[in-house]
Amino acid sequence: MKKIQTSVREKVYKTTPVARPKTPPKHYVQEKSCGIVLFRLEKMERYYLLLHYPGGHWDFGKGHVELNENEIETALREMKEETGISKIILKKDFRYKVDYYYRRERKLYHKDVIFFIGKTSEDKIKLSHEHQGYTWLPYEAALKQLTFDNAQKLLRKSENFLRKSDK
Repeated sequence: MKKIQTSVREKVYKTTPVARPKTPPKHYVQEKSCGIVLFRLEKMERYYLLLHYPGGHWDFGKGHVELNENEIETALREMKEETGISKIILKKDFRYKVDYYYRRERKLYHKDVIFFIGKTSEDKIKLSHEHQGYTWLPYEAALKQLTFDNAQKLLRKSENFLRKSDK
């Protein structure tokens, strides 16, 4: 298991997860991000890349969609910016949406995050300023390390998809 720390820091916004409202709120900011559940093979076992965010949680790499950019372009660009990894083969027929609400600086946000599954042979990470560490973990350990339920559900869906495609 490899972990690193960075000393470069930008302003860290404190975000607070919010329980899903029973009825949609009237006022909120809508965001869209895309990311990749990235894995590599080591001795025929999948190791998943988890990133340690400044807020303390562990999750997959993701980031905001920029103007004139499609979901796949966003996911690949974000992975390269956040980890330095550019050699990624995306698995066909996997697209999974996670959505959640959170508060930041007294505003309510609703975020949709579209995830893809990607395979890489690279294991060296050049971590961006957006994260304070990373780790490569096998499935069961990664499942335990992930902070949020929706990320754990995403990893389960990804692993099941990969197991079926292995056959």
